[in-house]
Amino acid sequence: MKLAFVGKGGSGKTTMASLFARRAASLGHAVMAVDADINQHLAAALGLDPEAAAMGPVLGERLGDIKEYLRGDNPLVPSADLMLKTTPPGPGSRLLTVSESNPVYDEIFTEVDGIRFAATGGFVEDDLGVSCYHSKVGAVELMLNHMIDADDEFVIVDMVAGAEAFASGMFTRFDHTFLVCEPTLRSVGVYKQYVGYAEDYDVNIAVIGNKIDDEDDVEFLREHVGDALIGWCTRSRYVKAAERGLVGPIEELEEANLAVLDAARERAVGAGKDWVKFTSQAHEFHRKAAAAWGNDRAGVDLADQIVEDFVLGEHLLHTQTV
Repeated sequence: MKLAFVGKGGSGKTTMASLFARRAASLGHAVMAVDADINQHLAAALGLDPEAAAMGPVLGERLGDIKEYLRGDNPLVPSADLMLKTTPPGPGSRLLTVSESNPVYDEIFTEVDGIRFAATGGFVEDDLGVSCYHSKVGAVELMLNHMIDADDEFVIVDMVAGAEAFASGMFTRFDHTFLVCEPTLRSVGVYKQYVGYAEDYDVNIAVIGNKIDDEDDVEFLREHVGDALIGWCTRSRYVKAAERGLVGPIEELEEANLAVLDAARERAVGAGKDWVKFTSQAHEFHRKAAAAWGNDRAGVDLADQIVEDFVLGEHLLHTQTV
């Protein structure tokens, strides 16, 4: 399952993404976690040394290598220069799985407690004033477009705060989106904005309440988000300790908060995957990107890279070539 964690800045989405990933890994699921936020904090939340993680390779710096690997021998993509972040796979493309070994994973990803982790990389001095952050997350979008994952595997992406995710089509690359929501008007406002943008794209959105003190907080969220609320996490001594650098075993998280993570996992698995929708939306956003700017840059119609009946799914793994 491809899962996004979104929410207002400071809502706890990074914390929730890390807790979900660690809980799923502790139960034996294959888990990949990607930090796609401009503020890169997921590594520390997972228990990695943040300074060491910041010094390692990042996806945003390896976009060219990722393109070269994924295009494989797809005849419709004869050069990595003709790949956009929206480019869908076709016959001959290399497809990714969660647990495999490949040059991209081996070079960029690290492992912590059974979780495969990578970051897009934050802004550096050369980016300031001249670069859009969404150019950095293009590597994530491209990988998600080529990723075949099963219902019992989890690819967890900690997204940019607020509604910034809608600056690209990446918001459609997920089987389920979890919006972490504090009991405040600003936080529920982000939820309403997200729902408004997503309503035409059949995005599965569920709300996890966070920083809940009492029943009044729960009622406030119910009033504003209704049935989208699937659970809520109370203020946590475990999380407080983790934010101070003391990341204990996930089983030490409060029982009620563990139950929320389990409910979210069951919600995602229960909703299942829709490979036809996933593929159709990939094609839609590739056409948009090609028409908006890609064709002018490439000098050809990049929409011709789309193979309409090439639907992503586990059936393609039987034809995958090394």
